[in-house]
Amino acid sequence: MTPIYTALAVLVTFIWGVNFTFIAWGLESFPPLMLSALRFFFTAVPLIFLLKPPKFNRTLFIYAIGTFVMQYAFVFTAMHLGASAGLTALLLQVQIFITVFLAYFILGEAVSRLQIIGMLIGVLGLSVIALNLGGDMPLAGFVCILIAAIGWSFGNIASKQASTQAAQQAANGIIISSNTGKNKASALSALTLVVWGGLIACVVLTLSSLIFETEAWQLATFTEASLKSWLSLGFIVYVSTLIGFGLWAHLLSQNTASKVMPFALLVPVFGMTTSVLLTGEVVTWWKMLAMVLILSGLVLANMKIKLGKKLQPI
Repeated sequence: MTPIYTALAVLVTFIWGVNFTFIAWGLESFPPLMLSALRFFFTAVPLIFLLKPPKFNRTLFIYAIGTFVMQYAFVFTAMHLGASAGLTALLLQVQIFITVFLAYFILGEAVSRLQIIGMLIGVLGLSVIALNLGGDMPLAGFVCILIAAIGWSFGNIASKQASTQAAQQAANGIIISSNTGKNKASALSALTLVVWGGLIACVVLTLSSLIFETEAWQLATFTEASLKSWLSLGFIVYVSTLIGFGLWAHLLSQNTASKVMPFALLVPVFGMTTSVLLTGEVVTWWKMLAMVLILSGLVLANMKIKLGKKLQPI
């Protein structure tokens, strides 16, 4: 990856790490499914009136359901059940290894031995958390986060496929003579993917909330919500979703998943740090051990090495 792509990857992971604290504040006033639905309503509106819709196909729906619906419905529910912001950020990163696994078998992307070693070390860090369930991470919350990780993993693969397809369609019939032109087309297609994927997610999440959170749908829920919760929703929508996922989709469209995904290991580091500073989450020896292992795995997984011949997609 080039230095600019590396910097963008770190920026996105910082945004997503801080985002877990904002989610916790948003859940103080809104139930999880409603908060998720509001997130994607404001993600889609009004941008759907400004951006041409991508091709509505299976790839787009898998992206929307996996990345947005499954990931956030279950993450928000896990935190609503008592999972702390820092530990949620840590455990969710199992999606990195699932994504690379899927990229190998579905997209035929090569994975080096050193990257595998780094990912195994990262798994050890996640295992430390799993062996200390309870308190900050109830069993129900743990299960919810695993489901969210699986959804995000499938969404990552669909994101790469959909972004590439959209960029090709945008350039179809037009000769783009510079890398700058290609990057602009890719960035625009990535934003389009997030916005229209968010519209699909909004519909699904709103219906789910109306079914499972019926009592919350009253005027008092919105009028009595705290200013902190509304500001948190604003950060979740405009910074974490539009900027964060737009940049992430762009990175995946320009680089192999095995190069981009390991950066997501920084999310729990930023998430744990901000949770400690802003919410008073207690840092224990095993939390520190888990973060050290995860960082070590990230360093190994991103060392520059010569990759083998790219495999043919299955």
